[in-house]
Amino acid sequence: MRRKRAVPTPRRRRSKKVDGDARQLILDAAERLFAANGFDATPTASIAEAAGVPKGLIFYYFPTKGAILSALMDERVPPQPLDDIESVVVPGDPAKSLVNMDAALNLRENNSSVLRVIMWREADTHPDVRKQLRRMRDQLLEATARVLAASAPGPVQPGTLRACAAAWVSAMLAIASSDRLHALDGVPLPTADEIMNVAQVVAAGMSHMG
Repeated sequence: MRRKRAVPTPRRRRSKKVDGDARQLILDAAERLFAANGFDATPTASIAEAAGVPKGLIFYYFPTKGAILSALMDERVPPQPLDDIESVVVPGDPAKSLVNMDAALNLRENNSSVLRVIMWREADTHPDVRKQLRRMRDQLLEATARVLAASAPGPVQPGTLRACAAAWVSAMLAIASSDRLHALDGVPLPTADEIMNVAQVVAAGMSHMG
């Protein structure tokens, strides 16, 4: 008597859409959990549960938990901080131009918690995060120097532009990271007047140094 051959269990058909959806679900869940709890305190099992996928599927896309963090840095940090400086420049008014630039960048209220929270929390211990933070800072310095040069009432020395751009970017990055302090300890967020005061100090310094 011949045995019946076992019928194989149908496997889920893979597709770009199915794979893409699962990968994005994993990144979305990781972003929420890393922002809320920190990278080290978030196990991959929690990411899988929050994403609604099997734990093994995480390792299909990301060989390590660190690879998830690297993907968030690569894909969810804006590649260019400001494409069009003309939209923010007010000729003859560097302070107002800097305030416009700050509003256009929206570093403090950006929808991405990668940019608002995770980057600042994890930079000390993760090289990929530091790399992205350095890249963003370098791009901000270049964009700020261009905004200052375009809005200055008169010619400004390149060294002065670099120094004033560095002062503004350092202040804005420090203020951007205050979002986390606000969430944890209720530290007040900076007001529009305070941002303008910083911009006026930078503009005054540029005029004084020439």
